[in-house]
Amino acid sequence: MSDGEPTPVAEVEANVPKEAMDINTAVRVMLKKAMQHDGLARGLHEAARAVEKGWAQLCILAEDTDSPDYKKLIEGLCAEQNVNLISVPTKMQLGEMAGLCRIDAEGNPQKVVACSCAVVTDYGEESEGLSVLQEYLKAR
Repeated sequence: MSDGEPTPVAEVEANVPKEAMDINTAVRVMLKKAMQHDGLARGLHEAARAVEKGWAQLCILAEDTDSPDYKKLIEGLCAEQNVNLISVPTKMQLGEMAGLCRIDAEGNPQKVVACSCAVVTDYGEESEGLSVLQEYLKAR
């Protein structure tokens, strides 16, 4: 083989498809990028303000919120401002995704604070998670 030809092993590795990303993993990746670019509002007060002012691009709501009125308020604001709304199973999981925890030396979350609502105001840079999320929202 000459120096200019690629090896067949590299071609085989390039053609191997990546694993499909589920919606929860996509939300986790997208929230991490949004946090890095200071584009995340966490909690009822910050989320309601971001949605009302028209800054919100996406709203994530925990299904196990404490009060049904809380859920109705966020859903109503999102419907009024035409903001996409995604649900996650638990508020502890959303708190972990939204960065409301400490990460220990092994990379495990510690002292997770519950978060019932988070609003993305800036997605940051383009990522695979954002692409998967946008495809999911178009399909709905």
